[in-house]
Amino acid sequence: HAAEAVRMGLAAKNLNLHGLHFHLGSPIFELEPYRVATDLVLRFAAEFREEGLEMQRFSPGGGFAIGYTRGDDPPPVSAYAEAIVSTMTETCQDLGMELPFLVIEPGRAIIGPAGVALYRIGAIKDVPGVRKFVSVDGGMGDNIRPALYQAEYEVVAANKADREGTEKVTIAGKYCESGDLLASDIMLPELESGDLLAIPATGAYCPSMASNYNLNPRPPMVLVKDGKSRLIRRRESYQDMMHCDVV
Repeated sequence: HAAEAVRMGLAAKNLNLHGLHFHLGSPIFELEPYRVATDLVLRFAAEFREEGLEMQRFSPGGGFAIGYTRGDDPPPVSAYAEAIVSTMTETCQDLGMELPFLVIEPGRAIIGPAGVALYRIGAIKDVPGVRKFVSVDGGMGDNIRPALYQAEYEVVAANKADREGTEKVTIAGKYCESGDLLASDIMLPELESGDLLAIPATGAYCPSMASNYNLNPRPPMVLVKDGKSRLIRRRESYQDMMHCDVV
């Protein structure tokens, strides 16, 4: 299908095919997939030089990994860069091909660590022999990743960050779904209603994937820099959610 798509692009009168892109998935914690795919796609592109394909741009897609939990150990961005650029250089030299303009997709690596989600604890329910549930004022509407594909995060009791984790708890969201769990069976200090929970590394894909699930307004966003805070997205109102209704 890729070969067919390239030929269609080259033949189309209203298109200028200047390069190729691939997407490996995201996040990618290993470097070898980038090396293998970069070499493979450049060699694939070389097969179409006589048909008119000039590789002016090359986009090896797939998000650079970040640390979501203490056990995560993603390579530094410099390691991703070295793996991609060195493979490009070697393969292009081998093929007699000029180096194309490199386009990368580091969005998660840039914005992910910059975001911290804050939740306030509401009810706490201890089910003997099952687990202790801690409910918060957010959940799958502002972070769908745990419910959608079991993504894991670190959770910190923001106002008790200096205390050891002594209780095993599960953080439940407010969205009236049994699968609305932000974190399961994690160790936190003894909690009470009104405490604040912080979940780091939520800058990427939490705001962009947020929704008005079950007609809940989305939370505000605050920018913190040099000890000063600034509201950059206000909290939605119920009027906002009905704004597009015309009848």
